[in-house]
Amino acid sequence: MEEREAELKKIKEDVLNLTASPLYAYRVENNYFPVIGEGNHTAKIMFIGEAPGQNEAKTGRPFCGRAGKVLDTLLQSIGIDRKDVYVTNIVKDRPPENRDPLPDEIELYAPFLDRQIAAIKPAVIATLGRFSMQYVMSRYGLEFEFDSISKIHGQVFTADKFKVIPLYHPAAAIYNQHLLDTLKEDFKKLADL
Repeated sequence: MEEREAELKKIKEDVLNLTASPLYAYRVENNYFPVIGEGNHTAKIMFIGEAPGQNEAKTGRPFCGRAGKVLDTLLQSIGIDRKDVYVTNIVKDRPPENRDPLPDEIELYAPFLDRQIAAIKPAVIATLGRFSMQYVMSRYGLEFEFDSISKIHGQVFTADKFKVIPLYHPAAAIYNQHLLDTLKEDFKKLADL
C-alpha cells in the first residue's frame, strides 16, 4: 500500500514540474492546477477522460463541472459511490479554449496515465470519450478491436490485466438526452463487471 501511495505522489510531483509540456506555461499563466486524478487508490474501476476543462483546472479535481455531475448521476444510477472509483484523464493540464488534446500532448502525458494504471491496478478501465478510448485500446493490445466510439461504446474488451469498456464522454450527454439514455444503459454493464 505504501508503495502505491508513494508512486501516486511521485506522479503528482512529476506532473507539477513538467515544464517540457506546452501546456505548462498556460497552466502557470492562468493560475490553473494540473488535474492528476482522485478517488480510491485500490479502485476496481478506473475512469479515464481526455483532458481537464476550466472548472477542473481551477480546482485540480477531475470531473467537477457539469460533466462531473453527469458522471456522478450515472454512478449513482448503478449504486456505485464516486469515492469507490478512481477518476483521471490522459492529459493532466487544460488545453486552451477547451480544445481537444493534441497527439503530442497525449504522447507527453500518457506515461503518467500508464503509471497510474500500474499503481492502482484496476480490474476495469472505463474510457470516457474517443481520445482516451483510442489511447487505452492501442496501448493495451486492443487495437484490432478498435472502431468508432459510436460502434463500440458499452462493449467490454479484455486486455492483458483488465477489462476495457469504452463510453461516451459525460459532457456529450449534457445537451443530448439520447446520449444520456445510452450512457445509462452502458453504465449498467459496468455494475456487472
